[in-house]
Amino acid sequence: MATMYGSRQGLRASAQRREAVASPRVSQASVLAGSVTPVAQGLSNKAQRSACARSRSTVVNVKAMIEAPTLKYEPNTRTRSNTVLAIILGGGAGSRLFPLTKTRAKPAVPIGGAYRLIDVPMSNCINSGISKIYILTQFNSTSLNRHLGRAYNMGSGVRFGGDGFVEVLAATQTPTDKEWFQGTADAVRQYSWLLSDVKNRAIEDVVILSGDHLYRMDYMKFVNYHRETDADVTIGCIPYGSDRAKEFGLMKIDDNRRVMSFAEKPKTAEALNAMKVDTTVLGLTPEEAKEKPYIASMGIYVFKKDVLIKLLNESFAKANDFGGEIIPEAAKNHNVVAYPFYGYWEDIGTVKSFFEENLKLCRHPAEFEFYDPQSPIYTSPRVLPPAHIENCKVTDAIVAQGAYVHDSTISNAVVGLRSIIGKGCTIQDAMVMGADFYESDDQRAALLASGGVPIGIGAGSVITNAIIDKNARIGKNVKIINKEGINERMDDNTGIYIRSGIVVVSKGATVADNTVI
Repeated sequence: MATMYGSRQGLRASAQRREAVASPRVSQASVLAGSVTPVAQGLSNKAQRSACARSRSTVVNVKAMIEAPTLKYEPNTRTRSNTVLAIILGGGAGSRLFPLTKTRAKPAVPIGGAYRLIDVPMSNCINSGISKIYILTQFNSTSLNRHLGRAYNMGSGVRFGGDGFVEVLAATQTPTDKEWFQGTADAVRQYSWLLSDVKNRAIEDVVILSGDHLYRMDYMKFVNYHRETDADVTIGCIPYGSDRAKEFGLMKIDDNRRVMSFAEKPKTAEALNAMKVDTTVLGLTPEEAKEKPYIASMGIYVFKKDVLIKLLNESFAKANDFGGEIIPEAAKNHNVVAYPFYGYWEDIGTVKSFFEENLKLCRHPAEFEFYDPQSPIYTSPRVLPPAHIENCKVTDAIVAQGAYVHDSTISNAVVGLRSIIGKGCTIQDAMVMGADFYESDDQRAALLASGGVPIGIGAGSVITNAIIDKNARIGKNVKIINKEGINERMDDNTGIYIRSGIVVVSKGATVADNTVI
């Protein structure tokens, strides 16, 4: 499950300690022992009574020491987050991530060996104390729905004080609306009636999130900033350099960080240059501001609930997109404010960025870690054996649970759940996603006897600069190295694609023995 709880015994001990600290009649030793009995064990009755009398006349200050959290969260988050609702957008068809999105929604794409992209915003919500969550889905949502049900089944909401929930809202046709989701804003609009539902009567602010970003963030700091500035809309933003600025919505702000103008993904060099600003207003040094002269939108927002409903259903009832339509227009006559984020953040929107971010996870130290003791990234619980690595050379790699690797060399690579790597393989600068199930020894032997290929990587294979999707079958002595240096190739017949020079073997595809790609 996505939450952790102490035992009843631990809770009772904590309650006893709180009562003991509140009472001036309890000695320090008895408090630390979690008990209110006399501490002068072994003394006579008269001596015990004398010791108790002395303890009653003494007030003892008891100090508790706890480990400082890695990420400092807002105090009293739970009490203030009850009025916050999160909406996570499942994304469109995911054409830039194809073929990884061939059979799954973009947020369901595996990452980091054991996780899925949706786990990032879901975990950020849980760690921030936000317990009311909707996920909007449309394309290939079966595996996403299955994962959410397994990993984030909040039951009756009792764990979150009785009113927490995680609900999937799929695109549907109704008697009054026969269109699928036409964009981010239209997706929220089609379910905006839920914002006025009695279930959400206490909601004051709505956080709009994306399901394909990699970052760790306390959303309640985001929300509290929104409230402190009395903003109608608050946009999460980061300073950005010229190399990729055109891929994002860009904004200009005043000294109070109010958004004065907004341009969604400028198409020309002139339009891009027009959005340059002095980013020292975000707290950057002059040197940093020179390297990062743009303020880029992270694609996450906080809206006052009433403002969001009015913008979607009245002011811009025909607008389909937040970044391209609603935000630029709202900035003209609403209090739209920028919230700077200084942590690690990456938009995983293309095969190239997805591949690079996975390999970055193998670095030591990595720029982003999925595990953090105070703010972990959660995922579906699995009952799998530890990774089995026999006579291998492994350098800067992630090997997930349930993997079997024999007599092979693994370097700068991610090896996912249930991966089977045969003897004599070389996996370098690659991502092997693993499998959804194991084949038995008898099944594998029968496949080999009939000339078939079992799931996994066959003996003697070399894989570099490639992504091997789940349940793929790679034969013996296969070389996946992009021998011809092709940048783009689409082959639906074989299930083998090349995107930005990266070879992608799609889910369930088979590569015969001795094949060279």
